[in-house]
Amino acid sequence: MAVTITKWDSAEHLDSEEAIAAFLAEAMEIGEQKFIVHALNTVARARGMTQIAKDAGIARQALYKSLGEDGNPTLSTLLGVFKSLGLTLAVKS
Repeated sequence: MAVTITKWDSAEHLDSEEAIAAFLAEAMEIGEQKFIVHALNTVARARGMTQIAKDAGIARQALYKSLGEDGNPTLSTLLGVFKSLGLTLAVKS
């Protein structure tokens, strides 16, 4: 009997504003740069990378590169992505 394995894609399960906010909040809580960038990439794919890039005022290819595996997005890119998602960054002590 063969076992069928499918690739898990978190983006397919981020189907509400609450799920997206919780997903990104957890990534920020972990606090590792690569994990945060990966989480932002996942959310951008869930919402549509082209639309996020357009709303953030970033070229689509630049957004793919910034949020890719070796990406290192600038603060302006991060702020643009968060704004396009309708989210804000906050500092708490």
